[in-house]
Amino acid sequence: MSAVRLLVLGVMRLRQPVHGYAVRRELLSWRAETWTNVKPGSIYHALKQLTREGKLSTFGTQNSDQGPGRTLYELTEAGEAEFRNLMDEALVSIDMEELGAAIAFMDALPRSHVIAKLREQRRRSEEVRTGLLAMIPDFPGRYEAPHATDLLELWSGAFDNLSQWTAGVLARLEAGEYRLPE
Repeated sequence: MSAVRLLVLGVMRLRQPVHGYAVRRELLSWRAETWTNVKPGSIYHALKQLTREGKLSTFGTQNSDQGPGRTLYELTEAGEAEFRNLMDEALVSIDMEELGAAIAFMDALPRSHVIAKLREQRRRSEEVRTGLLAMIPDFPGRYEAPHATDLLELWSGAFDNLSQWTAGVLARLEAGEYRLPE
């Protein structure tokens, strides 16, 4: 799954009809480049690809003082369905970029749905952590295979942290924090 694709669709839902430069500006205002692999070229590529797939349609052109007119896009029904599918995938993902993109738009989904998906994501994080820790006894000692045990501990710690972070978000959601549809 592409986090960029989800981010572009999410911004489209918020701001449509909108041109590519406005999508880019919005993501820059969120500093998305610090927590995702989003780059200007990937935004424009996603817009073109989503349009070819029928997920976006062109709405018209907006005049510009700085050059040629800018193509305006809007979400189609297929684009809305794609957004929801990508959200479901990303909310259960243990990939930080994908999960981060979903968290940015979690207020687009019903609270109970987000809670169920994040519970699944937390369970997956805990399973990965447990699996990594279970590997340690089978690996050579710290000084026999350079750093293998250290790497397993690093990765298991990262998944432990992800699980704890998710637990905090779940607690806030369950307490009624954040504005989400019921």
